[in-house]
Amino acid sequence: MAHAYTPGLKVTSHMAYSVKRILPIKGDVLVSVGDQVQADQVVAETSMPGDIYPMNLANMLAVPPSDVAECLLKKEGDSVDLDEPIAKTKGLFGMMKKTIQSKYTGTIETISNVTGQVILRGAPIPVQVKAYVTGKVVEVLDGEGCVIDADCSYMQGIFGVGGETCGPIRMVGSAHDEPLEASSISEDMSGTIVVGGGRMTAAAIKKARDVGAVAIVAGGIDDQDLRDFLGYDLGVAITGSEKLGITIVITEGFGDIAMARQTWGLLSSREGREASINGATQIRAGVMRPEIIVPHGDAAPPTTSDLDSVEEGLLVEGRPVRIIRDPYFGVIGSVAGLPSEPQVLDSGSKARVLEVKLDSGESVVIPRANVELIEE
Repeated sequence: MAHAYTPGLKVTSHMAYSVKRILPIKGDVLVSVGDQVQADQVVAETSMPGDIYPMNLANMLAVPPSDVAECLLKKEGDSVDLDEPIAKTKGLFGMMKKTIQSKYTGTIETISNVTGQVILRGAPIPVQVKAYVTGKVVEVLDGEGCVIDADCSYMQGIFGVGGETCGPIRMVGSAHDEPLEASSISEDMSGTIVVGGGRMTAAAIKKARDVGAVAIVAGGIDDQDLRDFLGYDLGVAITGSEKLGITIVITEGFGDIAMARQTWGLLSSREGREASINGATQIRAGVMRPEIIVPHGDAAPPTTSDLDSVEEGLLVEGRPVRIIRDPYFGVIGSVAGLPSEPQVLDSGSKARVLEVKLDSGESVVIPRANVELIEE
């Protein structure tokens, strides 16, 4: 029997999540296999080489490059402080001496007799890698990092900006379609992940950042609001490296779109629990979606439904879907039927279709390519 598959965003109350935390260069791993770690715990650290500062002492001293070494007050490997003298000419008859002070703090790395340049290396830059999720260390990669596993509730979004952070979930409003306005944000939301239902506004994002919220989540956002908050048009194929002071995750799409009831219900049931969130999004090859992870910790994992065991991406009756084309763009429903034969569309073309029962109770027949799964 043939099966129908379609892409989708995963929203599930229970799954096994595994994440590899790796240093950019070799360093020290601070945890061992079996350790329980918290999301904001440093699990590995190292130091990146400092910045390079060239100083052309031949020009500064007005001497030939071959004479620079004789004028130096420091040698390779010596540390140098800001404004500390590093070279001095002998002068003429002991007079008219010229002294050069360092414009940087660092270490003398190289001295060239050919160019007369001295290269200063700035102080090492410390790099720390945090666990990102609360869980258990299951593997240590010597000098590189570790692998952490966690049982969790897991939700993918459609788009996000800003990087990894964590905090308790704080629900705003009482319904999945209630807009997230600035008036809904209060001072006591500092350090939390603020979750609203309908479209968030630029004013709401700014206020959430101002009160110290670490992230904000909602069903939709207007592209103009996003542009107003960022201050520029987002034209890159990957996000997550922005330094915004807050992480933003959109679960459904751009426009006045409500959060899926399933996603809203799951987040509401986890209110107050610590969650990890990452707005990184990649829309080209190697698709990456923003995510919200709520570890179960000591709590018993929730019971699963019959649909939880359905193969990923498989369209079957009862599975929730989101319509991604007009005239029902953004509407949530469930698969009610999967006719096996292609049907003629209003445009005159033929396509395989499915019947979707909308949350309003209405049933519509649309091309299968016009939906994406809300995977459980």
